[in-house]
Amino acid sequence: MRSKSFCSDYFRASKKAISILLILSLFLLIVLNTFSGQAKQERSSSKLIVTDLLGRKVEIENKKNKRIVAIGPGALRLVLYVNGTKNIVGVENAEKAWEEGSRTYIMAYPELKRLPTIGQGGADSSPDPEKLISVKPDVIFAASFLDRAKADALQTKTKIPVVVLDYGTKLLFDENVYKSLRIIGKIVGKQQRAEDLINYMQRCKAFFNERTRNIPVSKKPRVYVGAISFKGGHGFESTMGKYFPFLAINAVNVADQANKEGWFMVEKEKILEWDPDIIFIDQANLDLVKQDYKKNPEFYKSLSAFKYGKVYGQLPYNFYWTNIDTVLANTFFIAKVVYPDRFKDVDPIKRADEIYKFFLGKPLYTKMAKKFGGFVKIKLD
Repeated sequence: MRSKSFCSDYFRASKKAISILLILSLFLLIVLNTFSGQAKQERSSSKLIVTDLLGRKVEIENKKNKRIVAIGPGALRLVLYVNGTKNIVGVENAEKAWEEGSRTYIMAYPELKRLPTIGQGGADSSPDPEKLISVKPDVIFAASFLDRAKADALQTKTKIPVVVLDYGTKLLFDENVYKSLRIIGKIVGKQQRAEDLINYMQRCKAFFNERTRNIPVSKKPRVYVGAISFKGGHGFESTMGKYFPFLAINAVNVADQANKEGWFMVEKEKILEWDPDIIFIDQANLDLVKQDYKKNPEFYKSLSAFKYGKVYGQLPYNFYWTNIDTVLANTFFIAKVVYPDRFKDVDPIKRADEIYKFFLGKPLYTKMAKKFGGFVKIKLD
């Protein structure tokens, strides 16, 4: 009896032990599967895949504090809008060698000039793979001066991800700018900052449109912008079709009669024919206009805008592509001049500093105005 009881107890104990072992094994299997899944997820998330503005899928190490470089017209500016100077490890020689000019991002961050050189830079330059490799970046942001083949070739040579950005053609409120900012934000971990920039621009766009969209054409003054820089300085005949500050405020741009979009040169006779009511001059090239005035005073005096004192200076915005911050600041000033009743509550100078602080962290209007003349009426004699 005692033996049978012992066997029964032993059997029950063994059965219980086996049950416990089975439960422990099952638990261990669940834990291992969980960690294995997490490990797989971590391995898959160690790479960040983005589609750049050329439609290229680019794979980047997904880590914090990425080392960053930016090459080509405008690429560095866009990166600075999103991420400031954080983790920039080199700049092009052109950014150092050129005078500061109207590049507000260099005004805001002059310390960039002390960084290592990553190539010559400039609109017609080629990337320097060896110098890029020397600063060990995790990603190369490039402007759209690279086509798909050149971007792929640079990535192959350097073994560094190359992400191509683009400004589009509108100078302001362009979808390609928005896409570029979002890509930068995703890569550097500043998605919200990128969205804040985009939302700011979209609010400004809505503000301009809301106040000007219902003005009859018959009540709109006819406007012209001259002395626009494009791959260098140009005189009064240098203008823009579909000039975006004018488009943003629904103004009547006389140059649109030429049926051209973007920068072009126009004959003086055509400007006389158009005879705009209000003229804006890009102050980067005001000296060229003054020199021409001395040679051709009668031409300028024949224009209604000069006769009636309706000539104004705008801040230079085009240097190594578009300074979006300055274009936006100019638009507030232009809106105030063209439609004073609709924008009487707007102080263009305060708006300019608000814009510069938002995009670049510093108020820059005073410095820009000291160099170029600011938002003022222009007199040539």
